[in-house]
Amino acid sequence: MKKPIGPLRVESLVNGGTGIVRADGRVIFVPQVVPGDEIIIRVRKEKKRYAEAELIEIVKPSAQRRVMPCPVAADCGGCQWQQLPYADQLRWKQQLFHDTLIRQCSVDAGLLLPIVAAPDEWHYRSRVQIKCQLTSAGFICGFFKPKSHFVVAMERCPVIAEPLNDLLGQLRPLLGQSVFAGQIDQIDLSVGDCQRRRAVVHYQGADVVGLTELLLQIKADEKLELLIQSGRSGRFIPVSGAGDLTINVDEPPLSLSYAAGGFAQINLAQNRQLLKAVIAAANLTGSQRVLDLYCGMGNFSLPLARRARQVCGVEDYSASIEMARRNAVQNQLENLLFYAQPAEGMLSLLAREEKFDLLLLDPPRAGAFTLMDELLAMPVPRVIYVSCDAQTLARDLKVIINGGYRLVSSEPFDMFPQTHHVESISVLEYCR
Repeated sequence: MKKPIGPLRVESLVNGGTGIVRADGRVIFVPQVVPGDEIIIRVRKEKKRYAEAELIEIVKPSAQRRVMPCPVAADCGGCQWQQLPYADQLRWKQQLFHDTLIRQCSVDAGLLLPIVAAPDEWHYRSRVQIKCQLTSAGFICGFFKPKSHFVVAMERCPVIAEPLNDLLGQLRPLLGQSVFAGQIDQIDLSVGDCQRRRAVVHYQGADVVGLTELLLQIKADEKLELLIQSGRSGRFIPVSGAGDLTINVDEPPLSLSYAAGGFAQINLAQNRQLLKAVIAAANLTGSQRVLDLYCGMGNFSLPLARRARQVCGVEDYSASIEMARRNAVQNQLENLLFYAQPAEGMLSLLAREEKFDLLLLDPPRAGAFTLMDELLAMPVPRVIYVSCDAQTLARDLKVIINGGYRLVSSEPFDMFPQTHHVESISVLEYCR
């Protein structure tokens, strides 16, 4: 084992949430630190130009550092920045996001807007995957330690919505004291805007009937959906309720349902702020045709359809498309067409009959790089790019800007307090 190094002073934070120190002429990345900390570290991984280390001791804490509210935050992989006061988290997220776009895309700093803070830095997560293990100490539930499959046990998580903490408190002893404990590796918990909760128990065993009977022992609750996800097939088996949850968006409210296995934004209050910004950026007058790629169950599609002549939504997960179609019917919107297809190729296909006035992109963390050639070959006058990763966003924006678009604005949103992650909305116009 390598000898500890230090004390060293933490200079700054970087993308990915770690801090940097310097020793022996190289940069060393260290997690769980605050700029100004004086620390002792141990190098764990050597690279040619940098190294990665673990934090051994804080010799002198930074004046910025706060006591982490969660007792397992230093070990758990869920949060990286609980040691930073929320105002400092926002400042660093904004700075890192702006620096990334300026450095990689050469954009004008004046086009980069201030970060939009979350309404609440705690108890905002409406969806969470709880990892489970049966150990010599018993049945534990929590999150994986970073870069491992070791579960860090927790009782209550300060970023999870309280109704989900309460539900986990019911499930943990019930499952942990049963013969099924060793065959349950995950529990998915979700809550909607009407406080209806859902639990999906991932079960690798064969006695689904027995597990169903056990789960039915939970106190009857008309706002509780229980399902079992069985084995490798991933089949959802209802135990109690249909399994759908509902979120509210837009004004007057639209009610959107999503099924187990489907996607909805984790921070429901911040999602509504994000949607308001998208609607404002779209600037629709009722005559436009809109393409929403990676549309999910219609989070953006339905509000935009209220303001457009037609919206086409594309999503490769067919269950989400079924929910999007159902949501359109339930909200009495008839100017929507949904396609269960990969995003690639759909702009070219659907624009053959009539061109689009607006393209909305909301890709996963990997970004939308595979669509760039298609977009530049068939440009849409206005593009709104919703991103959850600054690095892939910068990569894609560089291609778009060099291909004839100009950046109108880019605005970061703090969707995930206590972490380094940033959501954003970038608006572009074609100018050739």
